[in-house]
Amino acid sequence: MAVHVNRDDGVAVVTVDRPDALNALNTETNALLLEAVRGLSEDASVRAVVLTGGGEKSFVAGADIAEMKDLSADEARAFSVLGHQMADAIEGAPQPWIAAVNGFALGGGCELALACDIRLAAENAKFGQPEIGLAITPGFGGTQRLVRTVGPSWANFLVLSGRHIRADEALAIGLVTAVYPKDRLLHEATKLARELAAKSAIAMRACKQALRQAQRLDLTSGLRLEKDVFSGCFDGPDQLEGMTAFMEKRPPDYEGR
Repeated sequence: MAVHVNRDDGVAVVTVDRPDALNALNTETNALLLEAVRGLSEDASVRAVVLTGGGEKSFVAGADIAEMKDLSADEARAFSVLGHQMADAIEGAPQPWIAAVNGFALGGGCELALACDIRLAAENAKFGQPEIGLAITPGFGGTQRLVRTVGPSWANFLVLSGRHIRADEALAIGLVTAVYPKDRLLHEATKLARELAAKSAIAMRACKQALRQAQRLDLTSGLRLEKDVFSGCFDGPDQLEGMTAFMEKRPPDYEGR
């Protein structure tokens, strides 16, 4: 299996594991990853997810060029649709997803990281959208999510030049939020995942919904949505427990509703 899922006390670690191909995303791997995302989204016991790559060199080096090379236009569309379904499922998951980028995150790998809510990188990580060098465009959401993450100037540069950038450069432009030594990356990502897993699941879903829609809605519509999700949090017991625990200076004990 090219995708492994390990669950431990509310946190799942998903590993894309094709080290012989630098974890490149072929159709089988995309389908397995989509299946894993959907399964985790339906698992209420999982409250945060870390996504990383197997082996020593790569998070995900890109989509699998060996498979793409001889595709027809219709076959390429189907390949892109599956990649979009996988990325959309991560973005729309009820839990926060943290990308622990432990090496190359190029093309489809960068797009996979962009679909996550938070991106952390090892010092050796490399990011880029090199598709222009293959006479194609990004196909798993890169032209859209990259602009929304780093702004049009950097997105234009990365997509049109195809250049790679280092982890420190990715940090400077806001593509990642922290950079760690490689041997600490998974520990730090899991530590953050446990911190997020301790939050109210209902509030986490509401926050993700509002943040996701902020990139799509005009300000008036977005503020209307915020009022809806804010007030909706008061319909269940987690809000009362969270505020009571704060007043009583104790950790909250959430029910997730």
